Parts: sequence; C-alpha cells; structure tokens
Amino acid sequence: MKNILVLCTGNSCRSQMAHGYLYYFLKDKAVNVYSAGIETHGLNPGALAIMKEDGLNIDHHTSNHVDEYKDIDFDYIITVCDHANENCPYIPSKNAVRLHHNFYDPSKLVGTAEEKHAAFLKAREEIKGYFKAFVEKFEWN
Repeated sequence: MKNILVLCTGNSCRSQMAHGYLYYFLKDKAVNVYSAGIETHGLNPGALAIMKEDGLNIDHHTSNHVDEYKDIDFDYIITVCDHANENCPYIPSKNAVRLHHNFYDPSKLVGTAEEKHAAFLKAREEIKGYFKAFVEKFEWN
C-alpha cells in the first residue's frame, strides 16, 4: 500500500482538489491519499463547487494539519504551492519522492462571480492535468 500526501498552505482549495483527483485516478489501486496544510483554513466553497461540476464530490473532505500525519511513512509528498514548499515542516518519510508544483490560487481572486468561476476552473484544470500525468508516470502495483 502506497501513501501519498498533498500539502498546501491551508488545505482548503488546491490540495483538496488534488486529493479528489488522485483518489479518482487511483480508485482501483492500493493507495492511500492524504491532504494537509501547514495551517488549516476549512474547505473552500469555490473548490467544492468546481469539483462538483466535474462530477467529483469532495464535500466529505476535512481540512487537516500536516502534524496529524507525522507517523505515516509517505511514498510521495507533493507540495502544491510555493508557501507550503518553502515552509513545510520536516516530514520523516524514509524514501519519499518529493515533488513540487505551484498551482494558481483561485481563492485570492477578487472579482465578479463569473471571474471567480473562471479562476477556479483554471486551477481545477491545471491540477487535474498535473495529477493525471503524475498517476500515469509512476508504478502503482
């Protein structure tokens, strides 16, 4: 059983979307997917809504702090924002592959409802493409 951690600043938006796509793309594999933040901000309603538009319900997710997973030996640790990558506490996983990609943050946009929707759509598609390629790149047996 492989363990994957997706880490962001507040575990409210980008890491939650990544968690949802990893779970979806790896649903038939022996993999545990976790997401966490170096802080916890609760779930972002825009992230929940944009994922539902793509047929994925992440409403049951929780916003978790990375310290909650300190005893798990991760195979992959993926930071999805520069702030988490630069401020991530030490995670004691023996042989974890550590990856980083700074995804666009739609939660920072101030604008109309249409502009906000477009921002979440942009982030979702970027995250979906990255994690689809990630799943295709590595061995999951």
